[in-house]
Amino acid sequence: MAPIDNTPVDPNAPLKKKPISYKNLLLGASLNMFEVSTLGQPFEVIKTQLAANRGQSLIEALRNIYGRGGVFGFYQGLIPWAWIEASTKGAVLLFTASEFEYHARAAGASPFVGGIVGGMGGGIAQAYTTMGFCTFMKTVEVTRHKSATKESTLKIARDIIKKEGIAGINKGVNAVAVRQCTNWASRFGITRFTQETITKARYGDSPDAHLRATALDKAMASIVGGALSCWNQPIEVIRVEMQSQLKAAGRPDKMTIRSATKYIYEKNGMKGFYRGVLPRIGLGMWQTLCMVALGDYFRAFFGTN
Repeated sequence: MAPIDNTPVDPNAPLKKKPISYKNLLLGASLNMFEVSTLGQPFEVIKTQLAANRGQSLIEALRNIYGRGGVFGFYQGLIPWAWIEASTKGAVLLFTASEFEYHARAAGASPFVGGIVGGMGGGIAQAYTTMGFCTFMKTVEVTRHKSATKESTLKIARDIIKKEGIAGINKGVNAVAVRQCTNWASRFGITRFTQETITKARYGDSPDAHLRATALDKAMASIVGGALSCWNQPIEVIRVEMQSQLKAAGRPDKMTIRSATKYIYEKNGMKGFYRGVLPRIGLGMWQTLCMVALGDYFRAFFGTN
């Protein structure tokens, strides 16, 4: 994503389409690369490990990941898949969400509803462009059986395409679309609502109240939005199960969202749908710190606000 623009919206201001800054897109891609290359990918790997191996405790998951390659085990799927995703998903989100939000507002929606509509559209577009196959290949790297013969991740991708076609490398993309749609709708909507609440509580109802919001106000609103948007963790667990390379007795070979949901419930009950939620919350907080706090700093530094 590009640096998150969490500026409070004045509902009385004339409606105009938000301009897309190519400098901000480049900055966003750079910050995304930093985020995923530091703590982002370890959180992602831990989350995937727990969601795919729902009987493991957090300690067992950490030991298992470490056993696959030491510290580097926590960075499986980083190159090239996480880097491709990080460098492209922000542009897709910004372009699409901006269009959807503008047309929703033009149709009479409030800033809160417009943010939700923009988030839904942007999230779906992300899934069906680059995030679908990148997410699949990251999950493959975490869950596949490691053979004695070391295979490159690109060879594995080529073999999947040769055997199953484009659909094979996009397995689980519909679940990714549902996750991204609900995730960004929640994050945009909750963040906007939280920011408006903070602004009203701290600065009252004056016409210029939205202009007085500080960077800390914005960061807190984004952290709340990022954390609460994890309510859709069941969708994430279903997505991981659909893309997992683990083999088990009674596990359907070709999963749909419905069959994956049934399989998870039969094996682990309701609690199975919330495996990996803690590292996902941690991931959301780390993304927020990078994209809001660092984003605001570097936008001011480079003059791209």
